[in-house]
Amino acid sequence: MTPDNTALYTALASHDPRFDGVFYVGVTSTGIYCRPVCTARTPKAANCRFFDSAVAAEKANFRPCLRCRPELAPGNAPVDDAQRIASLIAHRIDEGMLDDGAGLETIAARFGWSSRQIRRMLQRELGVSPMDLVLTRRLLLAKQLLTDTRLPVSEVAFASGFSSVRRFNDAFNGRYGIPPTQFRKATPNTRDVATDTFTLQLAYRPPLDWAGLLAFLEARAMCGVEAIDGDAYRRTVQLGSHTGWVSVRHAPAQRALLVELPHSLTPVLPALLGRLRHLFDLSARPDVIAAHLSQDPVLADSVSRHPGLRVPGGFDGFELAVRAILGQQITVKAATTIAGRFAIALGEHIETPYGGLDRLAPTAERVARTRVEEVAALGIVRTRAESIVALAREMAAERLVLEPGAQPDESIARLTALPGVGPWTAQYIAMRATRWPDAFPKEDIAARKALGGVSARAAEAASQAWRPWRSYALLHLWQTAGPSRS
Repeated sequence: MTPDNTALYTALASHDPRFDGVFYVGVTSTGIYCRPVCTARTPKAANCRFFDSAVAAEKANFRPCLRCRPELAPGNAPVDDAQRIASLIAHRIDEGMLDDGAGLETIAARFGWSSRQIRRMLQRELGVSPMDLVLTRRLLLAKQLLTDTRLPVSEVAFASGFSSVRRFNDAFNGRYGIPPTQFRKATPNTRDVATDTFTLQLAYRPPLDWAGLLAFLEARAMCGVEAIDGDAYRRTVQLGSHTGWVSVRHAPAQRALLVELPHSLTPVLPALLGRLRHLFDLSARPDVIAAHLSQDPVLADSVSRHPGLRVPGGFDGFELAVRAILGQQITVKAATTIAGRFAIALGEHIETPYGGLDRLAPTAERVARTRVEEVAALGIVRTRAESIVALAREMAAERLVLEPGAQPDESIARLTALPGVGPWTAQYIAMRATRWPDAFPKEDIAARKALGGVSARAAEAASQAWRPWRSYALLHLWQTAGPSRS
């Protein structure tokens, strides 16, 4: 990590858990060093010293904070900080991996933890058990479904993750002291049989550059899998054994996105909503990011012209990584054409109400069983075909995980170890698939063009002023010069 005190102080003030374990701050007025997620009042910038590691902070005679406990930061313990653990566990819950102790053991083994460590840490840090987190998440989703949709109560129970209506009722009565039906609005409790769909809201912090998001996604839409129609984003969905589609529109007056989906996706609703939040970067703090980036004259004009610019995520890590590999050294348009061909050949057929939206994105498991020659026969350069098959095999075997919460350095290292995957591609995938806000592919031609045609080394040096929001800075550079690839 290249020290840049201004950028690091900005990251500290944001308390963003994505920076936990990346650096530590020593406070000269107290002699204590903390993690960037510490809940103590943010110290004055003049009193802060920044360190790459806890060891460096202690060598400088700072003592560890008793509140945030630096020994629990990523890299210092086999478990992660409470917020990150909660996020990862919630993600696994959404994917249907956690229903009981055995599910928790599966999660623990995958990330190198023990289930006992997870339980102990959550209890100590948050005062709850993993299953308490599960219950709260399910109850909040159920409340939204009860108030915003006309789904039958029994369907709400299963859609929000309860195994039976009886447990659903018991949970509401136990937590809120009232039955779930009292959360209903004064609307008929019947489903719309004409369309067999329902609509939910996903809130965000304004402003939101919805037009910019759609333009970015439209240029990279995988034919048959994704489509932009007016102000709506649509795509097919496969989560486990459940398939369907979504249509997402912007409702600025409500500060929300409206997500229409069929009832076939209600069993995987938590996972679906989580992926959409990541896809549209709805948890971003545009005010904090813009305030920092607008200080640089290179970015100030774009920040002013594109308020609420977001970094589009990936609905599926494998899908996004394939698209990134196909985009190496060719234009966005050419890569999009090849990606559509790839989806048509290896994606399963699906029926939707929308013309041209008829393919599920190819899965890692499907591509892992495909010979390199078959992929190359689609008009894909053989070296890229080899990269895609190698990627599929790593992800199908779960040796490579590309999802929000994954450690970006580890993901980048594993990606660059694959044949034909370079640093630019790995940084780009980390930016979108793992939601890393400080990714910066210094080799990017468009970014270097926007900076005056500088070298990759000079681009890297210039980017230090934008930390810890270099992913967002890159999007602003692309707005200025136009993306060259991926």
